[in-house]
This record gives sequence, structure tokens and C-alpha cells, in this order.
Amino acid sequence: MANIAFLGLGAMGTRMAANLLDAGHAVTVWNRTAARCAPLAEKGANISATPHDAARGAEFVLTMLRDDAASAQVWTDPQTGVFAGMDKSALAIECSTLSLEHLRHLADVATRHGLQFMDAPVAGSRPQAEAGSLIFFAGGTDEALARAKPILSAMGGTIHPAGPDGAAMAIKLAVNTLYATQTAVMAELVSMLPRQGLDAASCLAIIGATPACSPAARVAGELMLKGDTPPLFPVELVEKDLGYAVSAAGGPAHAPVSEQVRARFAAAIQQGLAHEQLTAVIKTLPDG
Repeated sequence: MANIAFLGLGAMGTRMAANLLDAGHAVTVWNRTAARCAPLAEKGANISATPHDAARGAEFVLTMLRDDAASAQVWTDPQTGVFAGMDKSALAIECSTLSLEHLRHLADVATRHGLQFMDAPVAGSRPQAEAGSLIFFAGGTDEALARAKPILSAMGGTIHPAGPDGAAMAIKLAVNTLYATQTAVMAELVSMLPRQGLDAASCLAIIGATPACSPAARVAGELMLKGDTPPLFPVELVEKDLGYAVSAAGGPAHAPVSEQVRARFAAAIQQGLAHEQLTAVIKTLPDG
């Protein structure tokens, strides 16, 4: 069993770290809000005061953080950051959804510190994290992936090798962009069909049976018809990821559709929907 540091105990990180403990690994945890560490401490995790302290002596350091700013603080702070405390033999694994620019910066900094680094963002939400059935996209060297597989397998059911540093993050941003775009369009369809005197649920059943409709889009439509749902993928994080994706594409001129979708979710944030499930984008429509 491995000695693992897990940093970032939000809705996803808490469940991922719990699965590592259940698999028998020795896990040290850190979170900016220390109270979130308590349930994992009850399961046997050690608690550290800083990312630097958590990383000291760990064979693997994993992070699941909100955005570039949080990631930069955790990894690169000269006093409290992970890179200042990691052993040279350890493997750094970034599971957060970040911009490609920042991810590649982290990989460069790790190299300058003589450390092995890989990006391993995930597809899936809280239910998959709890069940240990996340899908991992793994970017980095073959050696890093071989080392990481037993650790990632304790948290996920599928691991897709993606290529060099940054490749996995690019795929993750593409996946989230596709999901958000389908959801935004489905909102318009669910709103449009009743205006034509049609039952939206019956129409959705027909649309969902066609090759044009993905399972994710169908579920999004069903959730919109159902109404309020748990915020498994909040609007504010969708908008953040779409911003990273547009930047990765080279800016709005290279990703005009993605930028328009990002603007829809930005409008949802302005309407006070930041913490709601992404399907709340339907509420930005006149009759949503």
C-alpha cells in the first residue's frame, strides 16, 4: 500500500480520498477549510496544516482543486506549497480541471524541481466519485502512468492514456465543453416544444431514441423537466471550464460557439444561479 497525500476536499476530493483509504492506502489530507478533514480523519486519515507538510514523505501527491488560482497556491507557494515539500522520488498527480496554460506551467515547475508530474482530470460527478467509478484521462509519461495506475484504479473504473503533459486536460476541457453545449441547446428545445402545443416529456422520449441525442443530453433534458436537482456540476464551474476551453482554442474567434455557450452560463451566474446544477441554464430563457 502507498503513502498518499490528498489535497482539496470538496465534494469530489472527499469521496476520492475516502476510496483511497478504503483501498488500504495511508492517506494524509489537507484542505483550506480544515473542518472538512474531520470525516476522513475518522476513517484513519492523517491531517496536515499545509500542503507542504502533507507532501513531505508521500509517494504520491494528488490534488482536486477549484481552479488555477487554488492550484497555484497549493503547488507553488514557496513556503507552504507542495513542490517545496515533495520528495524527489514522489509522483505529483493533478486531478483538478485547469487551464492548459496553468497545467503546463505546473509541469515545467515540477521539472525544474526534478519531480515527476502528470495530469489526471476526471469525468464523472459525486455519485461516480463515491462509487469509485470515475473516468480518468491520464497525461504524462508511460512511466508516470504505470506508477499511478494502482492509485487511480482505487478511485476510478476506467483510465484513458491521453499523451504527454496537458493532453489529458485538453480532452477534459473538450468533454466538459461538449456536455455544456448540449445542455444549453437542450434547454432551448425543452422550452420551445411546449410553445408548439407539444408535451415536452413525450417529445424528449422520441428525440432521446435517435442517434442525434447523446445520453448526457437526454438526461439533461429530463432533469430540466423534473425541476430542481442537486448541484452535481454547478453553473459557476461550468462557466469556468468553458473559459479555459475557449482560451485553449485560441480565443473566441477560434471557438465562437463555445464562447456563446460560456456567455449563457455567465448570464446564469448574473441571475443568481451560480451554485445551481448546470441544467439551471434553462432559467435564463424568457419562459424558463
